[in-house]
Amino acid sequence: MAITGRVPLLVLLGLVAVVLRPGAGTVWLWLLLVLLLGLADWLLAPRPAALTFVRRPVGTVRQGHPAQAVLVVANPTGRTMRGVVRDAWQPTAGATGDRHRLRLGPGDRAALVTRLQPVRRGELRALGVTVRLPGPLGLVARQRTVDVAGSVRSLPPFDSRKHLPSRLARLRDLDGRAAVRVRGQGTEFDSLREYVRGDDVRSIDWRASARTSNVVVRTWQPERDRRVVLVLDTSRTSAGRVDDVPRLDSAMDAALLLAALAARAGDRVDFVAGDRRVRSRLRSAGVRQVSADLQDAMAELEPVIAEADWDALAGAVQGFGRQRALVVLLTPLEPSAVEEGLLPVLPVLTRHHRVVLASVRDPALDRLATTRTTLEEVYDAAAAEHAGQRRRRTADLLTRLGVDVVDAEADRLPPALADHYLSLKARGLL
Repeated sequence: MAITGRVPLLVLLGLVAVVLRPGAGTVWLWLLLVLLLGLADWLLAPRPAALTFVRRPVGTVRQGHPAQAVLVVANPTGRTMRGVVRDAWQPTAGATGDRHRLRLGPGDRAALVTRLQPVRRGELRALGVTVRLPGPLGLVARQRTVDVAGSVRSLPPFDSRKHLPSRLARLRDLDGRAAVRVRGQGTEFDSLREYVRGDDVRSIDWRASARTSNVVVRTWQPERDRRVVLVLDTSRTSAGRVDDVPRLDSAMDAALLLAALAARAGDRVDFVAGDRRVRSRLRSAGVRQVSADLQDAMAELEPVIAEADWDALAGAVQGFGRQRALVVLLTPLEPSAVEEGLLPVLPVLTRHHRVVLASVRDPALDRLATTRTTLEEVYDAAAAEHAGQRRRRTADLLTRLGVDVVDAEADRLPPALADHYLSLKARGLL
């Protein structure tokens, strides 16, 4: 039961009766009258339980993009229903306009639309539908909350999609329209041609040259149907925020761009995410499905305040097969976490695969290192410079171990990683 604003007004109206006939009896008589009127209004109010609710599926939406939740309300009774309906969702669903005025005649139905704009990934659920139907006097209303199941699956926003057309144009130039003449592991034989000054002597085909009067070399093109394994770190280091965006979200954006590009290049894309245990695993999908499947696999991943078990993650990579692959480790370049957890398992990965570490760099360190006006700022600059030197030493150590390091700010990491992939493909290093 809920009272409306008319009840206090009716009580205040009793002051007129008290002025005309002062006394405690007048006060109690007026309050009794208000109580009886409220009780009668409540008894005459329609019952919310008589209404029926059906929710249409919302489906999936990218984080930050709009969606609509449609709730169909039906009145199977022979009485007109007037009131208010609130379609409540959890706060991260970003529901607006969730209060709806209701007026349904006998046998009528209406579709109530609530606008959603998720601010968080994952399965976001409806909390309940609250119905308030006042009586004919408008003093008291019957109120009831019913559970009408509903959810919207919020996927990573994939903001780096805007970089995909330019990288695909470069891929087309690399892969088919311009002959790429490189030699080395990870390439496929294309054709034979006559040797010209500047060609690598290792590409000479001596058997073909013996059959002609000229020296003949082999030309190569980037190999297709390679494997790309994305390893997403969801441990405590991924929970750090850079410009108020979690490192994990920025790493997801870079992984999505690389996966879309690699799939268009004809490569197979595998995915594994975890911290102290594997949280998600996805095997190769078709070129049209890889982005959607990968977004769905990432939707409910959240940082876990625990250290990453790189032995388990490396085992998951090996579980995809022994074929040589490009293994991309999407993890922050934090010296202590890398040296204590990642370094011991790197030999296992670099022995069979090409390994790239992609990290989100915090521009705040650069800003702190260059601001030295006050004494506090000088100390902050010294600390930032020390942290930067440790990161550079760790990156140099990884490079000596055969790991390519791509360290860039959040908005620059996706295109930088995609460019590095194209560079490796052009040089035949996949």
